[in-house]
Amino acid sequence: MCEPSMPAALFSTCLLALAGIVPALAAPAPDTLLDKGYRQMYNLDFPGAHRSFEEWQRTNPEDPLGPVSDAAAYLFAEFDRLHILQSEFFTDDENFIRRERLSPDPAVKQKFEDTLAKADRLVSEARARSPEDTNATFAEILRMGLHADYLALIEKRYLASLTEMKAGRILAEQLVAAHPGFLDAFLAVGVENYMLSLKPAPIRWVLRMSGAQTDKEQGIEKLRLTASGGRFLRPYAKLLLAVAALRDDDRSRARSILGALAQEFPSNRLYTQELRRLQ
Repeated sequence: MCEPSMPAALFSTCLLALAGIVPALAAPAPDTLLDKGYRQMYNLDFPGAHRSFEEWQRTNPEDPLGPVSDAAAYLFAEFDRLHILQSEFFTDDENFIRRERLSPDPAVKQKFEDTLAKADRLVSEARARSPEDTNATFAEILRMGLHADYLALIEKRYLASLTEMKAGRILAEQLVAAHPGFLDAFLAVGVENYMLSLKPAPIRWVLRMSGAQTDKEQGIEKLRLTASGGRFLRPYAKLLLAVAALRDDDRSRARSILGALAQEFPSNRLYTQELRRLQ
């Protein structure tokens, strides 16, 4: 399998639900600093998001969701600076294949890796105290997803990314099997299935032989679950559904989704730019 033929987006994650605080996401979510940080991140206020996530870490030093969320803000800031989501999601596969390698900011990469390492340590400590800690499990799913995204979308190391993406998806399946209320965790399953389903049949066969999942309908179904009631990943799942609508030539559906996102996050240029293109 050649690296350039891998899918444009291998995002298994960017973000999640709070285990232990909201076991069922149908209930109203509390407005914590984590919630605030994710809203700021979706609105491209990355300094504000870092402040919120850092304050959460000061008051919740044993929670691995603090540093892994901070890592998400570093990743999304690089996505915005390098215009990655625009080029990965809203261009055809031929344009993706022709793209040159990007130039990541080494200082941002170091901070990203450091926060992921801190999250990994806190996950291990939490599991040592309680092997069934669902909060730690969810943080680990996010950690693997974020690292897979960096490898694939910034460094273009698709095979290495695929390994982490599959591991995160397997862990997500285990989590939602025991705790179906973790609607954000379905994103890891949805992304792998949908994005890999877009590849030609021979590549899908190779991917399935390697243990990957490539079921388009299952991917859409899982994305809809997150989009309908996810706590932190809901906007990202909606963006992926807009991409799916465009690929199915359903421009009306894509406009509806992007319009709602642009209204909710008016400072996010991605939503408004793509909505203008459709109009």
